[in-house]
Amino acid sequence: MTDRPSHLPERLALLPNAEAGDFLTEGLLTGREDVPSIKLNQVTEPLPHDDRRGELLPVRDLAEDAMAYCLHNGLKATQADAWLAPRLHAALRLTRREAADPRFWNYLALGVAPDYVVWRHLADPKDGKAAKVAAERFRGQYHKQAFARLWWAAELFRDGPDYGPVVTACGNQDILNTVLRMSVIGHRPTAQAIVRLVTKGEVATGREANALAGAVNAAAATLMYDVIAPDHPERDPRPLLDWIDEAETARQVSRNTLPTGPDEEPAPELSVTVLADYFADLFADAPVRGRDESGED
Repeated sequence: MTDRPSHLPERLALLPNAEAGDFLTEGLLTGREDVPSIKLNQVTEPLPHDDRRGELLPVRDLAEDAMAYCLHNGLKATQADAWLAPRLHAALRLTRREAADPRFWNYLALGVAPDYVVWRHLADPKDGKAAKVAAERFRGQYHKQAFARLWWAAELFRDGPDYGPVVTACGNQDILNTVLRMSVIGHRPTAQAIVRLVTKGEVATGREANALAGAVNAAAATLMYDVIAPDHPERDPRPLLDWIDEAETARQVSRNTLPTGPDEEPAPELSVTVLADYFADLFADAPVRGRDESGED
């Protein structure tokens, strides 16, 4: 299996898409080869900042601890998502502008933890072909790339400083794979309302999560959720900026308890309640494969 990079610099870096493609070999994607890390670090670009957020070792340690957490507890690799997403978000302390740079995620996947990507995303063999990781897990869109998807899930599903909803969302692969790519998920009451239905057990299976996502997305074409369930009209950027500044003195992200995000106001409770009730009604009428007319699976 692909191993930990033999060369790990002190700081994270940026890896352009073109250069990243040169390292996406068949050997790496099938987990039979390591990334030539010295060569890779010769084609990277430095981060635009030189603060503690750019230290490499804390991110590397998180990836290793995510794997150890699952192995120690007898969990599937997919269950690492719910553990790692909030901790990765809290460790990196990025702005959305910084997180929108694919070069950053390319480097995390290929330069910092390619072994994690292979461990987490190596698909089962099909039709006699070898097990393989999709290249988009190393270099791909935000909702597909191994680390970008976790960061954005944490960013979009956290409720102010509370990462609890992130754990719930990332614990359901269909929420993570389907809902994350929906444009309406940028509306915080929508994200929290979906999580609330999962938390209450009204949406439990993958089929149900997909049905809910389809219904919510379809209804958004004719109904503006931010009108019937408004978020705070103006979000104060200062809590996020203060949280980023605190990275200079912050302690290591806890492995045993959830970290705390930026001290922003949570989504308005009334708006979340309104949408949770509305989505529950949508879901009741949504076609779910395997559910009979009585609403039971």
